[in-house]
Amino acid sequence: MLAASPNPVKGISLKIASVIAFMAMSALIKAAGQVPAGEITFFRSFFAVFPILAWLAWTGTLRSAFVTHDLFGHVWRALVGVAAMTCFFFAITRLPLPEVTALGFASPLFVVVLSAVFLRETVRWYRWSAVLAGLVGVTIIGWPRFTAFDGNWTGDATLGAAATLAGAFLAACAMLFVRRLVKTEQTQTIVLYFSLIASAVALLSAPFGWIVLSPMQAALLVSAGCVGGVAQILMTEGYRHTEASVLAPFEYVSMLVAIIIGYVAFDEVPTAYTLAGSAIVIAAGVFIIWRERQLGLQRGPIKPVAHPQD
Repeated sequence: MLAASPNPVKGISLKIASVIAFMAMSALIKAAGQVPAGEITFFRSFFAVFPILAWLAWTGTLRSAFVTHDLFGHVWRALVGVAAMTCFFFAITRLPLPEVTALGFASPLFVVVLSAVFLRETVRWYRWSAVLAGLVGVTIIGWPRFTAFDGNWTGDATLGAAATLAGAFLAACAMLFVRRLVKTEQTQTIVLYFSLIASAVALLSAPFGWIVLSPMQAALLVSAGCVGGVAQILMTEGYRHTEASVLAPFEYVSMLVAIIIGYVAFDEVPTAYTLAGSAIVIAAGVFIIWRERQLGLQRGPIKPVAHPQD
């Protein structure tokens, strides 16, 4: 795919549109009710393939997108990515949307830690300080769910919070696989193979508790898959028009969108814990983005496929 000429306004607009689309996808999943997470992951992955294939055909890259030099790398990335999505989708059906979104912001913090441990990247005290501050924010957000005072460690809300953090960690692990893939693979190849392999992997969960969907649930989940595919396309196109470091902070627009959707569609009002913790996590994340830009550590080509719900 040819690189587009720099156009920051267009890039930012596409990025914000992708954030809104991803949150709309989450809202559709939440509206479908407590469907098994593996079943949701299948619908999300399988029906995302169709807009992606249409986009690849339109851009003339359909044939080249199937060419891969690291099939097993795609498989490993998909396995970890499916696990991450499954955790997030489980959480979406059990927690308020703003809370899931806020806890999901832990993923970039985990990326810094994992990069230092497994990729031997140099992480100086500036970023370590930001990571620690961000984890404090995550603790504040999750504190009401994990406190032992109510004696209900197995309730839906507690399990949802735990699943969100597990999903954030697994999404960070998936980022490491993507960083390796991007050395030999095109962005569109990574996007396509993830959706295809994730669909097959998620289908294997059918014997473990899929339910018969009502027509409304089926329509909502099919729509979620299609909207998710469109969101990936918008994000990919956005990063073609301007630098990743410019667009990365706009990921946090998702918190505002989650609050609006949660309030309007589900009568969810974010708690003081969620708002205070989110402010700390977002500040830490923006600082890390700024610091990586200063150090020249941004990896623009992998950003379009790094979203924990892609």
